[in-house]
Amino acid sequence: MNLHQGGGTTSAPLMSERKVSLIGAMLVAIGPVSMALYTPAMTEIVHAFGTTEAAVKMTLSTYFAGFAIAQLFCGPLSDAFGRRPVVIGFMGIYAIASLIALFSPTIEILILSRFLQGIGAAAGVAVSRAIVRDLFTREQSARIMNLIGVILSIGPAVSPTIGGLMMELAGWHSIFFLMLGFGFLITMVAKFAMVETAPNRDPSRASPKGLYKAYSTLFRMPYFIGTAFIMAGTSGALYTQATVMPFVLMDRVGLSPTQFGLGMLVQSGTFFVGTLTVHFLMKRVKSGQLVPVGLSFIAIGSISLLLILNTMEPSFLRVMLPSATFAFGIAFVMPFMMTASMAPFPHMAGSASALTGFTQMSAGLLGGVICALIGDPVVAMSFVVPGMGAMAVTSWLLWRRLPEPAQRVS
Repeated sequence: MNLHQGGGTTSAPLMSERKVSLIGAMLVAIGPVSMALYTPAMTEIVHAFGTTEAAVKMTLSTYFAGFAIAQLFCGPLSDAFGRRPVVIGFMGIYAIASLIALFSPTIEILILSRFLQGIGAAAGVAVSRAIVRDLFTREQSARIMNLIGVILSIGPAVSPTIGGLMMELAGWHSIFFLMLGFGFLITMVAKFAMVETAPNRDPSRASPKGLYKAYSTLFRMPYFIGTAFIMAGTSGALYTQATVMPFVLMDRVGLSPTQFGLGMLVQSGTFFVGTLTVHFLMKRVKSGQLVPVGLSFIAIGSISLLLILNTMEPSFLRVMLPSATFAFGIAFVMPFMMTASMAPFPHMAGSASALTGFTQMSAGLLGGVICALIGDPVVAMSFVVPGMGAMAVTSWLLWRRLPEPAQRVS
């Protein structure tokens, strides 16, 4: 299924592919890095606040909630007022939230600060994808999405390791100090290195009527909804695993926070290898041809989790190898599907990117809630993650039969 070439100018883009890839990766990474840095400290925070695992899990759930909800607003805001001011404003919220988390006196304040962190980090995903759509289309866009994935995979890959080491050396507070620095760095990049790319900025797009028009247009298009569900079932599964994996590997398998951080390199490293593989293959085949390959790996990982965790005691390899296979497949799926989700909407790319991101994070939030309701983290992981993989495969089988819509210009 080919994507339409945007009907724009042939002049040089405002920013190069490399610059967009680097800035886009930084913007996208702030969300998962803020999650991955934090996960090794979750069991320690239970003891630090004298609270329960359920309460500490809420710090992740509320982060997902803030991230998901805020995307519905920061995307249209970037269409209305521009990409740069939205990034700067939301990164300010993220930095303030990190400061509150650093000095949280109670678990309730920490939960609130994580919710605000999610709100601030939300702009990164929505705006970065919109910038790519502003400047590039077709295989060029998919190639940049892949390059963003290559760079992005490094941050979450090393973040659990860094988080585990920092927690053991300087306590869990040091993790939020590092997040504060990240927020300041991205704000400076947005202010001094990012070029405004939003076409035809119109403040009316941020009005209730403008929001309704944008989202009602997207919701009426099965083509768009299909892309959103495919990505929700893939990356949403990773977010779900982030809420349950620490309790599987540290409480049930017996890893220390540092061992857990190092162990997560297997999953993140496999995703990194996948993105490099896709980067190599995209020079020879179109990105859309790689999607069924990736979904095959996702299916293998899902079935393996379902069978292994329901028939054997969990061990590091029994958990991580299926999870790594799943992550490897995601790298094949995301570049094309992210490009496809925004291709028909050049003048409301922020809204399309935001709604896609909302479905991804909402899937992760819903998966985490279901895992919490199940209670047993091993049982939860063995059913919820494979279920999301099945949703992604099924959605793609239905979506691939849909005609590609004409490009919308208003």
